[in-house]
Amino acid sequence: LRYARAAKAAHGFTSHKMKGGVFHPDYELECYRALAAEFPGDRCRFDPNAVWSTDQAVRFGRAIAHLNNDYLEDPVFGLDGMRTVREKVPMPLATNTVVVNFEQLATNVLRRSVDVILLDTTFWGGIRPCVKAAGVCETFQLGVAVHSSGEHGIQLATMLHLGAVVPNLSFAADAHYHHLEDDVIEGGRLTYENGAIRVPDGPGLGVRLDRDKLARYEDLYR
Repeated sequence: LRYARAAKAAHGFTSHKMKGGVFHPDYELECYRALAAEFPGDRCRFDPNAVWSTDQAVRFGRAIAHLNNDYLEDPVFGLDGMRTVREKVPMPLATNTVVVNFEQLATNVLRRSVDVILLDTTFWGGIRPCVKAAGVCETFQLGVAVHSSGEHGIQLATMLHLGAVVPNLSFAADAHYHHLEDDVIEGGRLTYENGAIRVPDGPGLGVRLDRDKLARYEDLYR
């Protein structure tokens, strides 16, 4: 909670995501309740990385139903498991694991298992396929959000451009960017303002690779 308070104060976040799937679901339930209580005017989302059984997911989902949830993300793995949970919990289910291409999206349209598709320019193959997928989601009344893979500035720029052009972006975009100490783009890290990052307005993606930094961090990695 100390870190979440500091991040909100520094960056202006109004939606908070808790990663789980490590400790017992009952313990993580208490942690999530504490997070929601800490920010009563904000929205929260939980992601146990698809490690629960359907029974665990249903129990957890029902226990947080009264909170100000965005969605429950990937509580179990697989479209069948997600469908079972979706039928028994009173909140949207989101995924970035079981709907990551158009074939899976079509399956989800024909037999709804997931309510919110977390688009990622890496998983989907770039900005254009994500925009196309967002259009399909709009047609069939699926929610859309932008996923984060812990990207640096170049991929982050693709995510920012994606978020800016998708009219049916239903939720705040994910971001791990504030965890970075530095970036490999010219000028260093992009900055947050009131919980958002301005879309880069230069040529192309709007950012340029700092090759000296890239070489320095490559040496540190090695």
